[in-house]
Amino acid sequence: MAIEEANTATDAGADAGVGAAEGDVATLAADGLASKHYPIAPGYRVNVRIGPGTQFGVSRVLPAGTSVPINCQTPGTNVNGPYGTSNIWDNIANGEFIADAYVHTGSDGYIAVRCG
Repeated sequence: MAIEEANTATDAGADAGVGAAEGDVATLAADGLASKHYPIAPGYRVNVRIGPGTQFGVSRVLPAGTSVPINCQTPGTNVNGPYGTSNIWDNIANGEFIADAYVHTGSDGYIAVRCG
């Protein structure tokens, strides 16, 4: 079981040069690719990875207070987060995944179509 290296909002461990997600989320909504957004666990900054697992590189870090669209979901590395332990990874944009254990979806299972 892996623990995703999400940081609390007060942690200075995230890269300073990593871009915020807000513009990307707004673009997805404007393009009609996502309508519902799900909040990240309060107080957490969450790593966005280039694949569905902790072995994939981090492309950016979502700031605390972010909500994200879930385009599709796929199994990957087990992650222990504030919403339990899960192997579900959420695709939030083309080639970008976050661990579902950090997203408040209201469910312990899949809430979107499987990526594929």
